[in-house]
Amino acid sequence: MAKKIDDLRAQTDDQLSGDLAELRREAFNLRFQAATSQLERPARIKEVRRDIARIKTLQGQRTQSAAKTSAK
Repeated sequence: MAKKIDDLRAQTDDQLSGDLAELRREAFNLRFQAATSQLERPARIKEVRRDIARIKTLQGQRTQSAAKTSAK
């Protein structure tokens, strides 16, 4: 199931990194399943890619926010 941005914002940086690693592994496995025609839910690939993008966007925003705070 796709993760909501509010749920992701509530997580710590370490939790986000762990989720990102898990999603990347899942995306890797889904690509292999698709290549061997064993994929049960093709839409899951899209969900995983979007979840990865959400996490990376949130991490980027946090990095920018931290950089602005430390620059002041």
